[in-house]
Amino acid sequence: MATLTVRNLDDEVARRLRVRAAEHGRSTEAEHREILRIAVSEAPPLSAQHEAARRLAAFRLRTAGRGSASSAALLADARRRPSATEP
Repeated sequence: MATLTVRNLDDEVARRLRVRAAEHGRSTEAEHREILRIAVSEAPPLSAQHEAARRLAAFRLRTAGRGSASSAALLADARRRPSATEP
């Protein structure tokens, strides 16, 4: 198992970590491990982030220069036109 040392931690942050550990019935060290475990398990893998960024960049290139109306403008336009059900 690895050992992690955190230096220059703000006193208030350290105090809050101790309080949080007590609230969860864990040692401070166990609380730190749990916080880190949750943080890395919730984050998408870096490769997924890169893939999403790549796809978004490609989409922006495909749609560059295409002006599009805002949803508010589209709704206002639709409200001005008579509906098909009106006599």
